[in-house]
Amino acid sequence: MSALATLKKPKHLVAARPKPTEHPHIVRVKGVCGGRPIVKGTRISVRDVAALYKRGEAVDEILQTYSHLKLAAVYDALSYYHDHQAEIEQEIRENRVESILAKYNATLDERGRIIFPAKKRV
Repeated sequence: MSALATLKKPKHLVAARPKPTEHPHIVRVKGVCGGRPIVKGTRISVRDVAALYKRGEAVDEILQTYSHLKLAAVYDALSYYHDHQAEIEQEIRENRVESILAKYNATLDERGRIIFPAKKRV
């Protein structure tokens, strides 16, 4: 074994292993989207898919938005949402603009950008 093979990568360079869920296309990965459920191999959260669905978008429209997803993955994300509706609804509430503004005492400027208050220096 070479000397290079015995060196360990720093933790921030080591990819976290996905934790499977009961849904084959949905995983949780520590450090990705806060460890919330995502579509396997992506950074697309179940919350994102569910939010589009709740706005009335059909599965075909969701596939146009996320064209690299497979049909089965979208249906599995929706299935996960229905199986864990309270959890995903809470995520949706927490990620609304109003919730983010309140949580961080931020405001919106005239262009719709979030302005966070300046940090006080000690």
